[in-house]
Amino acid sequence: MPKGSAQQMDTLITERVVFDTVITYTVTKRIMYDTTFIKTEYATGQTVTKTDVEEPVTDIKETPAEAVDTVVSDITEAPSEEPTPEKIKATYDFPIVDEASELAATIDAADLRKYLTELASDEYEGRETGSRGLQKAARYIAARYQEFGIGGLEKLDNGFFQPVPMLSEQWDNPQLVVGGKEFKFAKDWYAFTRSQLSRRTFERDEVVYLGWGIDDEDYSDYDKVDVKNKVILIYTGEPLDKDSISYITGTKKLSKWSTDWKKKLRAAKKKGVKCVIFIEPNTAFYINRYARYLTEPNIKLADNDRGRLYANAMYVSRDVAKEIIGSEKSLAKIIKAREGTRKTGKAKSVRLKTNLSITLTEEKKELQTSNVIGFIEGSDPKLKKEIVVISAHYDHLGKRGDNIFNGADDNGSGSATLIEIAEAFAQAKKDGKGPRRSIVVMHLTGEEKGLLGSAYYVDNPVFEIDRHMVNLNVDMIGRPDKDHPDPNYIYVIGADRLSTELHEANEAANKKYTNINLDYTYNAEDDPNQFYYRSDHYNFAKNGIPAAFYFSGVHDDYHRPTDTYEKIDFERMAQIGRLVFLTAYDLANRDKSIEVDEDKRK
Repeated sequence: MPKGSAQQMDTLITERVVFDTVITYTVTKRIMYDTTFIKTEYATGQTVTKTDVEEPVTDIKETPAEAVDTVVSDITEAPSEEPTPEKIKATYDFPIVDEASELAATIDAADLRKYLTELASDEYEGRETGSRGLQKAARYIAARYQEFGIGGLEKLDNGFFQPVPMLSEQWDNPQLVVGGKEFKFAKDWYAFTRSQLSRRTFERDEVVYLGWGIDDEDYSDYDKVDVKNKVILIYTGEPLDKDSISYITGTKKLSKWSTDWKKKLRAAKKKGVKCVIFIEPNTAFYINRYARYLTEPNIKLADNDRGRLYANAMYVSRDVAKEIIGSEKSLAKIIKAREGTRKTGKAKSVRLKTNLSITLTEEKKELQTSNVIGFIEGSDPKLKKEIVVISAHYDHLGKRGDNIFNGADDNGSGSATLIEIAEAFAQAKKDGKGPRRSIVVMHLTGEEKGLLGSAYYVDNPVFEIDRHMVNLNVDMIGRPDKDHPDPNYIYVIGADRLSTELHEANEAANKKYTNINLDYTYNAEDDPNQFYYRSDHYNFAKNGIPAAFYFSGVHDDYHRPTDTYEKIDFERMAQIGRLVFLTAYDLANRDKSIEVDEDKRK
């Protein structure tokens, strides 16, 4: 190819209107990817980082043979020393002023240490969703509830387990051949299983260049173009004029067509597109970034195949794009079409003659996993119909090679705290001190895979969904973050999003008893981390149930094998657990239930 044409090709393939992140995951709590995540770290298992991506996967090597069947206590435990008000006061100021605080005082650092060191031990192999390690954790939790006298429900397996049907899926030899040349998956191109439908090999002799793949009332690449059952080649981002003004928004602010990949694939699906090919000049960067999401199995709810919503899609390197475009004549046409769109705002398409073969088939396996649910019936004949849900996810990342991701803070800390809270409520009932409303303690599966356990529960609730008055969710409370030299704090997220009464109840309990610094930084609606949407409470909130999320923030060991129990501050955990218990205790014993604010009702 002549030198001038080669330069034109580089401009075509490498020019970026926006550094598009391609993938966005809207319901996990986790921080954005560290750009230092590279293949060498992935291969050694030293760093695994999770992001707001649409394509979370897991490390299940096989479907576990045994099901969660019998609740057994196969762990020998040393007796814990009973707490005293004096011991608690010596670590964190916690006044014993009434029966509620007396009950909260039983939430003890020694017991928390016992439960957490068990759940975060190597015996549980990182509690990967669908693994034997997570099933063992489920049995351990249920056995504790049996010891406390918390009764099982007949509608649950063995009284405690709500089976959550899931599938593990991964690519089965994905292939891309252009012009007789085969390109290597996870080197020259990539595609995610989560948003695809499995399809056998299909061939095409034509690809349609379709600009940016946008179908908006202010601009449409699809106008007067027949793309039914065709393969299209598009850019990420959106067309801008010479002053960087978007033809869609009319300003320099980009539209959702640049930031939400789902819009383009939904539009393509609606138009009948067979496959979308994104030109991605930063292929190597994204393959490194999403290495484990491309090469390991993805887990999803069995009845929720989101691939039906989107056209199949793949992301190709500049070398693959060159092969698809083919001739210099075709290249010139695409450049003219693209520059014409940028000058006039009018979409242009180009038909490219090529020989293309794509294979995107998936290997699927069923997984056995469960939510673990404990029920403490309320004492009031009328109010017991209403339910206060206290939740924590108990799954984590499992193993990567020889490394075990024990997840002591994430979320062994929340799981252990929930066990202690459950015991305090069970003791309250034995002592005739409430709760008037019913309490449901819920250990949720598959949070790390996209809030799957809580999503399944709200769609398949054990009790009618309108009986759930409130949800208090605990996730990562065992360690302070770098922003708090004084560890006596907790981020509270979402308490006021639906109900001012919930926010006020938590504030009042803290002021009266625990005196923790309540940090609302991450509760801001414009906070870039968007933690409100990224833990299990969100699935309750989006169903109109007021919810609060207790969270300590992230640290250097987050999602690494070094998140171990030795680094946990158990006294701190106990104080936060008391706050959650006391807030729940107040809500469960009020004469009138809290309500959603009038201006926040759907």
